[in-house]
Amino acid sequence: MIDMMSYRVESDLFLAVPRPKKDAAELFRLIENDRGSMRKFLPWVDSLKKIGDEENFLAQVNINYAKEDSLNLVIWYRQKIVGMISFNSFDKLNNVADIGYWLGQKYRGHGIMTKAVKGICAIGFNDYDLHRIIIRAATDNEASNAVANRAGFIHEGILRKNEKLHDGYHDENIFSLLRDEWNVISDKD
Repeated sequence: MIDMMSYRVESDLFLAVPRPKKDAAELFRLIENDRGSMRKFLPWVDSLKKIGDEENFLAQVNINYAKEDSLNLVIWYRQKIVGMISFNSFDKLNNVADIGYWLGQKYRGHGIMTKAVKGICAIGFNDYDLHRIIIRAATDNEASNAVANRAGFIHEGILRKNEKLHDGYHDENIFSLLRDEWNVISDKD
């Protein structure tokens, strides 16, 4: 297991292991304030009905982190919790991980998520020895697709009717970033 409590992306942007009792209320508030638009692309939103649900989720992801099954991190921007980013699962045989992410509504459109994605990629390639990192996003999720592009991911194709959302199945774009591509990108930054 990687011993990590927080990772500094920039002077005002950190990714941190969740503290369930301390972070749950603020994360739940961000979700509650934007539940309508978030549920369009994040079907798990409907399962969080109270702060305790978020606290239980955070406790479970920390168990998964300890078992090296996933890595869920709270995004801190200017000393405020603004969202989460994760490696939803690790394919240990192939050294591959899938990224998932969300931001509170008022924090979108400021480049925060693109930087957070680059930050978790640094963790994945440097600390977890990943070979490939994947982002999947519904084809009509313009914001998420834009993050993948801005972070330097390569569009590989479309997975037809691959993601079940609240209104049915959606096509998904699949993007990836390989270690050697990351090495080129990170040298430029």
